[in-house]
Amino acid sequence: MSSFRPRITDEQRRARLGRRHLLAPAHRAASVEEVADALVGLHATDAATVYLSACARLSEPSAAEVERALYEDVTLWKLLSMRHTIFAVSAGLAPYVEASTARAIAVRERAAFMKFLQKGAGSSWDEQRLARTEEEVLAALAARGEATTAQLAEDVPALREAILVSADKPYASRQSVGSRMLRLLASDGHVRRARPRGSWTSSMYAWAPVHRLPELPVRESKAEVARRWLASFGPATEADLKWWTGWTLGDTRRALADVGVQDVELAHGAGLALPDDLEDVEAAEPCAAFLPGLDPTAMGWRGRDWYLDPDHVPALFDRAGNIGPTVWWNGRVVGGWAQRPDGEVVWRPLSDAGAGAASAIAAEAARLSAWLGEVRVTPRFRTPLERELSR
Repeated sequence: MSSFRPRITDEQRRARLGRRHLLAPAHRAASVEEVADALVGLHATDAATVYLSACARLSEPSAAEVERALYEDVTLWKLLSMRHTIFAVSAGLAPYVEASTARAIAVRERAAFMKFLQKGAGSSWDEQRLARTEEEVLAALAARGEATTAQLAEDVPALREAILVSADKPYASRQSVGSRMLRLLASDGHVRRARPRGSWTSSMYAWAPVHRLPELPVRESKAEVARRWLASFGPATEADLKWWTGWTLGDTRRALADVGVQDVELAHGAGLALPDDLEDVEAAEPCAAFLPGLDPTAMGWRGRDWYLDPDHVPALFDRAGNIGPTVWWNGRVVGGWAQRPDGEVVWRPLSDAGAGAASAIAAEAARLSAWLGEVRVTPRFRTPLERELSR
């Protein structure tokens, strides 16, 4: 790393955000794959977030465009990856995310599942039985083409078993083998989530077989993910990347060294940037955005003071640290929004956005309402302001 430290202001970071995160109308994308790559990946733990995040950045927002990529062309892959959460990433990036992050998580998931199976009272599960059952599930899924966990349990009776856990405790319970096994097969890259049963906001979905991703070297993959993240979210800090990925500090530092980053000075201390990202960036036109809970922009950094007033955290986050729906103006969070039962999109300002913001924010609220139509969205992780506004 060079000893020279260019200074990059918060205003410059917000200028990059408006352009690179496709928030400014002139920079919106034509396809959902472009959106996913611009943000490295789209949060997918909440089924609706992928659609809302993508459509906020599409020049022609459409749930059908997102469904095309997820379920028809399968050019977006959902992987249990960064921070042990589900991300939808482009097919081109998926092998790097799998090798850098998802592969290690799958190993831990398998160990945890085996422990779950064996701790049940009178359990007959061992690694051999688990392997046989997985083979039976994959064969049944291949025969059906697409199936829910319940449908697969008709073909593979072992999936119907329930494990009694904490048998000697007051909170003893029986937990299904089927749902956890399908999640394990998904984390291993054998199956994918197919089109949900119901609307695109539903979390009830079938499973489909998927071809395995090519195996790439772990170290090179971590460097590629770090490079892409810095290209989209930089300049940033080492702590930001460590938090965003969920990697160890050693892995984070090694990846950054492999990328060959440049030390920079940020408003709140030392930061890092790609060597070709040191010049000032012209700010995009004034822009408003309505981003959903868990949006990748809102959840892109550990240090958020440059785009989010710390006083607004209690209103916009739940107790687990998940951010709710936010309103943005020129690269800063200025409020929160919700959808009422009658479909109206409402928002509340938390900061003074300045002259000219009100009409642009109102127009963006109308744009969101127009493509949502009759769909009603309730975030999976609800926050105080969203609950209050949605009444």
